Parts: sequence; structure tokens; C-alpha cells
Amino acid sequence: MSTEEAAAPADPAVVELTNQIASLGTSIVEAKKAKQPKEEWDPFLKQMLALKIQYKEKTGKDFHAPSKKEVPNKPKGENTQAASDKNKEKRAKKAAEKAAKEEKKRKQREERETREREKLEKLNGASNEDVFGDAPMIQSRTKSAEGVSRWTKIGDLTKDMEGKEVLVRGFLHTSRGVGKMSFVLLRSSLYTVQCVAFESKGGNGKPEIPSAMIKYMTGVPVESIVDAYGTVTVPEKPVEGATQSAVEIQVHKFHCVHKATAAMPFQMEDACRPDLVRETDIGAYDHDANNASEGGRVGQETRLDHRWIDLRTPANQSIFRVQSMVCTLFREYLLAQNFIEIHTPKLLSGASEGGADVFTLDYFGKPACLSMSPQLHKQMAAACGGFERVFEIGPVFRAENSNTRRHLCEFTGMDLEMAISEHYDEVLDVLGDLFVHIFDGLKEKCGQEIERVREQHGFDDLQYLRKTLKIDYATGCKLLREAGVEQGDYDDLSTENEKKLGGIVKEKYNTDFYIMDKYPLSVRPFYTMPDPNNPKLSNSYDVFIRGQEILSGAQRVHEPKLIEERAQEWGIDVATISSYVDSFRNGALPHGGGGIGLERVVMLYLGLPNIRKSSMFPRDPRRLIP
Repeated sequence: MSTEEAAAPADPAVVELTNQIASLGTSIVEAKKAKQPKEEWDPFLKQMLALKIQYKEKTGKDFHAPSKKEVPNKPKGENTQAASDKNKEKRAKKAAEKAAKEEKKRKQREERETREREKLEKLNGASNEDVFGDAPMIQSRTKSAEGVSRWTKIGDLTKDMEGKEVLVRGFLHTSRGVGKMSFVLLRSSLYTVQCVAFESKGGNGKPEIPSAMIKYMTGVPVESIVDAYGTVTVPEKPVEGATQSAVEIQVHKFHCVHKATAAMPFQMEDACRPDLVRETDIGAYDHDANNASEGGRVGQETRLDHRWIDLRTPANQSIFRVQSMVCTLFREYLLAQNFIEIHTPKLLSGASEGGADVFTLDYFGKPACLSMSPQLHKQMAAACGGFERVFEIGPVFRAENSNTRRHLCEFTGMDLEMAISEHYDEVLDVLGDLFVHIFDGLKEKCGQEIERVREQHGFDDLQYLRKTLKIDYATGCKLLREAGVEQGDYDDLSTENEKKLGGIVKEKYNTDFYIMDKYPLSVRPFYTMPDPNNPKLSNSYDVFIRGQEILSGAQRVHEPKLIEERAQEWGIDVATISSYVDSFRNGALPHGGGGIGLERVVMLYLGLPNIRKSSMFPRDPRRLIP
């Protein structure tokens, strides 16, 4: 700029153009620093180029950014512009930091996947198909003469089999290489065995074990499915960390049946660690708090997000084998008592027990809901259909927004209904004997499974009496008051007071299992028979394990007029249950029954603190997958 130009007064229009161009240039630079896509700052660039053309038209010169000394005085409002620029800088800085964190996570994820891929590529590079390597995909192409008898179950391996050659299949739990040796721990359901291979040239009747096989065994990704063939040996010392600790397998051949290609969301060793701190078993369940993994232990929500992996732990394998046995023993006992198994519909035209806690749906243009209970249909079958004694094991749906440790939106109900001759105590006798049969059967048939659960989730054995304890509701309330707990005879029993009463009963009667009857009529469903001696009470009952309810039941109303009265008191449109009411107009047997929550029985029998642990794929208000 010449002396004359510097001395000449500045054209306000030129000054304004200069400031606008400079401001747009600053915005473009900041956007590029924040690594914003071009689409976001390209409009600034186009606007700046248009302003430069105007600048040349006014001055006859191309625009060049002035040096600091040449920058003309800013018009009023420059402080506001400076503050705005600072805010932009802060926002850009935060965006850059967030982008950097996301980029770091992405790189870490890519590095894990790259490591797994490189491992696979190495394994695929060196293979002696006869001795080791990836087995062809099993497509049921051929069958061997021996069939499944070729394989020995890991749980069947004992020191009596020393010297015998066996073929075992399982998940690769862990592997490690030590010099010219490879140690692999294989897992199948509840059982693990150590497999060992030593590099050897063979001879004297011993097979050759090439170094490439040692590398292959050590390099197979964890949780892959493998076949190991070798000789059963008895080590000098028991193998730590293996259930079949008295033996190990000297491997001659090792093949991968199916390779785990995805990075593990957590390590199985972490998922199997014993609980350090016992989780509370009452109160609200915080999904977010249970998502964290701390101290080498895996959070509950992380486990459920990858349930197909979490189910592989010995504790979970055991929980669901216990659950299966509960169903087996339930059926076994009731069939022996002349009950028959039925299957009722889960699509209904109205709520089975009244209330709004139902999942509604459109049924070809008509309103419908998912069954909250097989209650009405099992009554029709037993009392009206003439079957007299029926039971069912099936899904139950509750649209309750209850985020607790003992509620689910879908669970498995074990229901029974039976005709009575003169008193509902006949039902209680069946229930008491049924649960004693289940508890005895679990002790007899699931000893190993119970111990596997105890290893990870410590608990005390369930205490129960041969003749089940029965107390009435008023007695339960009195016991609570004597212990300093406020509880009215006609007030509903809270979860906290149920737990306290369970502790009192355990101390007084030495049992974790008991029945309590004569509940207030106001807290029971519309089809519950009122008490003949006290209209405020009912012929109803609950069954408890460790202070928590696992069954709710009652003598049912079998008189149509009384059913209609009770339904109206509950605000239920009688028209929606007309077929149910009508079924009692042609003669109905006096009857009673109950509904049991399978997951809750398993949870409480095994002393688990959370019902999600005893539901294979739990559904709660926030979980609908996997």
C-alpha cells in the first residue's frame, strides 16, 4: 500500500467487504481444523469468492489478506463478533475432541479385528490335514461306521480310561504355548479337560507332532469348536482349573471344526469369575449401572447383550439344566396324581385377569391381547369341561413397567387347576407335596449343577419341612408386628415386608418354604372365592421361597352371578368375559389352583439375586433382544 493510499480515508463499503471476506476465511479455516466435511463449509467458500469479485470491482485490485498492521479499524460491534468467534472455537474444539475419541475407539476395534484376521491367515497357511488344521465344513455329506460313538464326552473322562485313545469335541476355552509345548483347555457344557501336545519327531510307536501343529493349536481363536484326538493320561498332580482334573489328553491330532472369527465382547475367564459382592435381590434394577464391567467381571447387561456367549459358562449351563429339571419334576408329580397336561390359547379378546397391564394387538380388525394367565381356560377345562385335574407349562405376558430384580414382561408359567370335594386345603396339600417332590428331585438329580452355580454365585441350601408349614395372613401380620414392623391385617404385604416375614419364619420354624392363606379379598383377582366367615378375607393363598412369593392361588368362584358381581367390582366389562361366565351356567365343579413363575422358583431355589439370571432370554421393559 502506497503512502498516498494509507493517508486516503478508507471507503466504508471496501472496509465492510474486507471484514466479511476475513470472517468467512476464519470460518473456513476453523471448519477444516475440525475435520468437518466439505459440504458444511463449501457455502462459506462460494460466498467469499463472490465478495472478492465485488472487492475487485470497487478497488480495481485483487483481494489480498492484509497484514496485522494493515487491518482497518473494525466498525462497531467488533466485540460481539469476537465473542461469537470464541464460541465457535470452543464448539469446534469439543467436536474435535469427540471425533478424536471416536476415532481412537474405531482404531482399537480395527486392531482387534486385524489381530484375529492375521491369526486366522497364519493358521490357514500351515496345515497337515491328516494331523491338524481346519476340518471341512460339516454338511452331513458322509457318515462314519462308528457314528457318534467315535466321540467321548468330556464329562465321561476318568482315570480308569488311562492309556485309552479318545476323540473329544468342545469349545476352546483357553490356550497357551510354552516353548515346544501347547496347552489347551476344552469345554463342553459343564466339563473341561486339559489337552497337551509336545513337539516330537515320533518313533517307537509314538506319533510325530510337528512344530507347525504346536503353533496351530496355540493360535486357534478362543471359543472355536475343536476336535482333539489323543491318549488319556494321568498327571502326577491334579490339573488346576479343569473339572476332569484327574486326567489330561496327550494330543496326536487336532482339528478346528468351526473357527470363531469375531472379536470376543468379553473373555470367558472373566464371565466365569465368582461374585465378589452379593447383589441385592430387592428394589429397582438399574440397567445402566449393570452394564459396566469392573474388576475383571462382566456386567449383567453386557452378558445379556451377548447371551449366546454368556450361556456357555458352567454356572449358566447349570442354571438352565436345573430349570429344565424343575419342569420335568413338576410334570412327573402331577401326572402321577392323575392330572393331565393342557395347552391354552395365548391370544385373547380381553384381559384374563382384568386391569390394563396387557399387551394389546390388532386381531384382523378386532382388539385383542396376549394372555396374562391361562386362568380362565384352565378353569373351563377342569371345572366345566370335566377334566377335573389339569396343568400347563407355557408363556405368560405382563405389560408391567416394573424394572425390578424379580419382574419380567414375559415368563414361563407353571399352572394347575383341580376340582375339590369340600375344602381348598385339598389344593394346598397337593402344592405342598409337589414342591417337596421338586426340591428332593433337584438334590438327587442336579447335585453337580447346583455346585457349579454355587462356585460362581454362592448360596445356602434351601431349608424345607417334610410337611409344608402353613400360616394364615393374620398370623403373618402379627409376626411382623411382634418384630417391630408396621403391618395391618387388611393391608397388602409389600415386597420388603414379605422378605422380613420370610426371615422371621426361617428363624421360628427353620424353613425357607411355606404357604400363607386367607388374604384380604381386596387384593385378590375377581374370580377369588370370598371367605364364608369374614367378607373382608378370601379363600386364597401364596407360596413363598426365601421370603419371596413364587405362587399365587385360590379357590375360584364357580357361581355365575357371583362371578359377574366380582368382575363389576373390579371394573371389568362382563361382555368381554361372557364366554367364561357362560361356561359356569351348565354346571361347574368347585375348584381351585395356582400359578407358579418358573424363573422365580429357579432364582430363589439357587439363591440368585436377579431373575434375569434364571431367564434364558429375558424380556423386561427395556429389553427385547436378543
